[in-house]
Amino acid sequence: MHFPSFDYETKLIGSGFSRICGIDEVGRGPLAGPVVAAAVLISAELFKDLSGFKGINDSKKLSAKRREKWYEILTKREKIKWGIGIVSEKIIDRINILEATKLAMMEAIKMLVRQPADMPASAMFQRGEPDFLLIDGNFTLEIPDLSQKAIPRGDAKVISIAAASIIAKVTRDRMMRQYHEDYPEYGFDKHKGYGTAMHIEMIKKYGPCAIHRKSFEPIKGMMKFVKSKSL
Repeated sequence: MHFPSFDYETKLIGSGFSRICGIDEVGRGPLAGPVVAAAVLISAELFKDLSGFKGINDSKKLSAKRREKWYEILTKREKIKWGIGIVSEKIIDRINILEATKLAMMEAIKMLVRQPADMPASAMFQRGEPDFLLIDGNFTLEIPDLSQKAIPRGDAKVISIAAASIIAKVTRDRMMRQYHEDYPEYGFDKHKGYGTAMHIEMIKKYGPCAIHRKSFEPIKGMMKFVKSKSL
């Protein structure tokens, strides 16, 4: 099995960067719930020894038990800083999932550097922390004068991004289990809001609830059908 490495981070250190932040998100595809992003800044001192990261991987390739274990390690270890950004389904419906994903990533970075939520991007990184972003995906963020690189499938290649994917995934899964307490008929504890056959069947049976994304199909079509029937 292929595991992510510190190769990208090490090359950037050689190019003069020292505070490299990995960013990933979870929850672009589900029919319900928020999109959650994490930003992780691992101290350059830790790049020299892979033993403390042995077995880390893209969150999708780890069992729930292993993800929880890694979450505890990553969020409590010295020399690792992290931040979380959460954007609700209501905002997703308003601005679309791509923009919501970018917003969640920006919020994660702001939490990482302990900046106010209303801090403009142009003023966020004057202290130089982070000084480089490694972003899972095929887009970068609109942050002036901050070096960035988009890496498709970065969570399987870069340890900093893999760490972000784990923190984001565990955070979102915990949220969806909590939503299950409020809306038990949908089974959010099992599918976490993704469009499984069981989930779609429950939406057809009970209709969408407050945390469903009304701009996503098949819910959008269902909403139009209900409206047309009421006319």
